[in-house]
Amino acid sequence: MLGYCGTGYNGMQVQNDPNVKTIEKDIYDAMATAGAISAENAVDLKKSGFQRAARTDKGVHAAGNVISLKMIIEDPEIINKINDLLPKQIRIWGIQRTTKGFDCRKCCSSRIYEYLLPTFSLLPPKPKSVLSELVKEKKLENPDLFEDDQEGIDWWENVKSKILASGITQEQIDSITSSYDEQQQQQQQQQQQQADEEERDVSELSFTKLIKQIKTIENQSRRSYRISSSRLQHFREVMKQYEGTHNFHNFTVGKPFKDTSANRFMIKTIVSDPFVIEGTEWISIKIHGQSFMLHQIRKMIAMAALVVRLSLPCGIINNFFQSTKINIPKAPALGLLLENPVFDGYNIKLTKSDYEPIDFTKFDKEMNEFKMKYIYDKIYAEESKENIFYGFFGYIDAYRGNKNEDGEPIQNGASIFDFLFNYTERVENTKNKDEKNTSKTEESKTEESKPEESKPEESKSEQS
Repeated sequence: MLGYCGTGYNGMQVQNDPNVKTIEKDIYDAMATAGAISAENAVDLKKSGFQRAARTDKGVHAAGNVISLKMIIEDPEIINKINDLLPKQIRIWGIQRTTKGFDCRKCCSSRIYEYLLPTFSLLPPKPKSVLSELVKEKKLENPDLFEDDQEGIDWWENVKSKILASGITQEQIDSITSSYDEQQQQQQQQQQQQADEEERDVSELSFTKLIKQIKTIENQSRRSYRISSSRLQHFREVMKQYEGTHNFHNFTVGKPFKDTSANRFMIKTIVSDPFVIEGTEWISIKIHGQSFMLHQIRKMIAMAALVVRLSLPCGIINNFFQSTKINIPKAPALGLLLENPVFDGYNIKLTKSDYEPIDFTKFDKEMNEFKMKYIYDKIYAEESKENIFYGFFGYIDAYRGNKNEDGEPIQNGASIFDFLFNYTERVENTKNKDEKNTSKTEESKTEESKPEESKPEESKSEQS
């Protein structure tokens, strides 16, 4: 049983390239050096029957995970010796005997993941961004589809007031947001300045300065944002839609709808009350599922956040379990960690055979201290320094899909916002069908209400 911070590692699973830094490689090397693995088995993981209960991707953390293998454990200090050879961001919590046929991956009954999300990630898209304009267009077509988001409107108006109060004029704001999003504009200006350092004029320098000033005000506003109870409840209801057995083919890669392995059982989702760390408000999302596919959780979080940000009904999530292929972006790996795998079923067999159950609760103190120092603090510090979530959702808001700013196609393939088009079209079709059915019903009622003698002969015949 072990825990680790995934920062700086290319995932947990050992790679064919020995130069690729992975969690498993460091653990296996430390075990071999400490004498926990025989010299014969030390050259190849397969020789020791090495397995992991859950694989984690690049940059993903684990408070608790399990690996199973053949080990030499006669030395009472073997855990300390292994830990002494490992970096502080990887810890062995405990070692225990299991039955001969134990395979931690196959015997794992379920897994609990946690995702930490700053609450400003649930704010609506920036006004005049590509996504904001798309939503505006769809609202005109389907005014009843989107829920009211006065809170989001007021928040962006407040940010605008702060920008204007700083001395920036409305004309200057319009000049920045007229064609490109802020990041694109900044990159373009920087490239121009580097290419022609001597010929740049004051206006170009001023333009870049304005962008930085606006970004600073917006970022400060995001940090001070505190989520409302209604928005938090909306997000909780969206996350609840994932519970149960569904076809998650849209929430991974390389899985067609007809692939039965895309069907996964989500046991429970829990969204915590918000908490503030160094001025930024966060929420913790726990997802307990029987099993997960590659990128599944990150895509689940990204889509749930988009539904809230666009003020869409939570039931839209159910459309992504259908056969239609939808491109869903991945939320940052930064906020994801494996809480622990669960071995409820196998623990019954272990206790019957006089073996100790695989239970992480006896390491609660060590694990919580480790999470705070090497996982949570890393997540908070990296977001504060690098603006990972701010950058991710800013990219989503500015994404043009398969069209440029003039609406011309620039690439093949579907946009990540096809789900919005597909959904609104489906709603419109459903609405039209309902109207037709209502019309037919009303006609039928009208016919039935007519006096018998006024009805044509064929109508009487049909009724009989």
